[in-house]
Amino acid sequence: MIRTVWILDDDSSIRWVLERAFKGAGWQPRLFSEPKFFLEALTECGAQKPALVLTDVRMPGMDGMQVLQEIQQQFSDMPVIVMTAHSDLESAVKAFKGGAFEYIPKPFDLDEVVAIAERATKPKHSEQVSNSEKVPDDADNDTGIIGESAAMQEVFRAIGRLSRSSVSVLLTGESGTGKELVAKALHDHSPRAEQPFVALNMAAIPGELIESELFGHEKGAFTGAQSRRAGRFQQADGGTLFLDEIGDMPLAVQTRLLRALAEGQFYPVGSHQLVTVNVRVIAATHIDLRKAIDEGSFREDLYHRLNVIHLQLPALHERRSDIPALAEHFLAAAAKELQMPKKRLTHAAMVQLQSALWPGNVRQLENTCRWITVMASGDVVDIDELPADLQQNTAEHTDTLTQRHAPVQSLDAAEPRSSGVARSWRESLQNELLKALDGSDNERCSVLLAEIEDLAIDAALAQTNGHRQQAAERLGWGRNTLTRKLNKRGN
Repeated sequence: MIRTVWILDDDSSIRWVLERAFKGAGWQPRLFSEPKFFLEALTECGAQKPALVLTDVRMPGMDGMQVLQEIQQQFSDMPVIVMTAHSDLESAVKAFKGGAFEYIPKPFDLDEVVAIAERATKPKHSEQVSNSEKVPDDADNDTGIIGESAAMQEVFRAIGRLSRSSVSVLLTGESGTGKELVAKALHDHSPRAEQPFVALNMAAIPGELIESELFGHEKGAFTGAQSRRAGRFQQADGGTLFLDEIGDMPLAVQTRLLRALAEGQFYPVGSHQLVTVNVRVIAATHIDLRKAIDEGSFREDLYHRLNVIHLQLPALHERRSDIPALAEHFLAAAAKELQMPKKRLTHAAMVQLQSALWPGNVRQLENTCRWITVMASGDVVDIDELPADLQQNTAEHTDTLTQRHAPVQSLDAAEPRSSGVARSWRESLQNELLKALDGSDNERCSVLLAEIEDLAIDAALAQTNGHRQQAAERLGWGRNTLTRKLNKRGN
């Protein structure tokens, strides 16, 4: 039986490519350019309802979220895939909470979209959500998590999917990547949003006090315990406990934590009275816990208890396209916090920020924006007013990139970088394309384009040390597309 898919998008080019992709996969697509006509057809379709719907978010008259709501009211079991060219955390969360099967940012890989459609229409058993897990409607919180890069889209989608559950999550990534912000967003968009969010940094507490901080203590339990004190588990009862730098937790406390997670019960230090709590735990670390397990400094059973869902946060150098939006946000926040005029960066200064190393990640960028707000003399800030260490790191980064790509430089590489050089390689390529197009050999142009594509693939793989997922993202493809092209050329 041929499955039907209804595609709603005001962009004719998107409708066209999706129509071809689905027809090629054996589907029967029906196209709509306006939500009004789509909803009219949906109301009148009766038993001929589509097997799947793809809808854009931003459209004239009515947005995709309203369309999703209308679909849910009429056909709650109909799978819907939401597409958008303007993805952010809030829209991802709203899409999943609204009942979307998947949320995909544009540009997308057509093979991946068809594969998602196949999964969406597989027969499945009905599932019911308990009242305790129902999601609150008011999830319109300002998280401060900014980014439109492919790496951040994965983070947004993960938060959106997790918004309907209270499962444990392990966040990993370099220091300064925003793990606590993501933990708070996971809490704010969860069924526990109205309950406490309690954060505890293991690295900031002396080892001998961590047990007391977590589980509380009775008066006189140890020297200095002058009164009874509730621990963080009790403070977070019903809500979320965020344990940052979990890798720094002493082994003895890890054993107690494991039992508390498994049973939901524990004894405060110096107490014989059992305490029962209902707490969701989100843990974070910048170290390799697998390596810590091999070294005997972290319990493997605790690792598996915490690592129900693993979310890797990207370093800032892996999402350089997000730096302008982040810098704008932090400059505005710094101006408000410090009660000073908001500084603006010249184009050259922004390029400099995007080229920097950023070993401290987003936290370093935020502090740099505070520095600029206080120290830069004018309202418009150019390169010469950026912090000196930032300019040095940028120069070192540029030198490293030059050395890394030295083997594939053209004959013009020894000349100073200039617009003339850029015109040189562009003109050379254009001449080759003109020769290929102006001849009787119809395959010559296809061969040339394939060679250009091969160069781009090789460069992306070299830049990402052979990591196919990252290479595909930098090329603007899905992993399946890159794998298919590599297989075609015998890799």
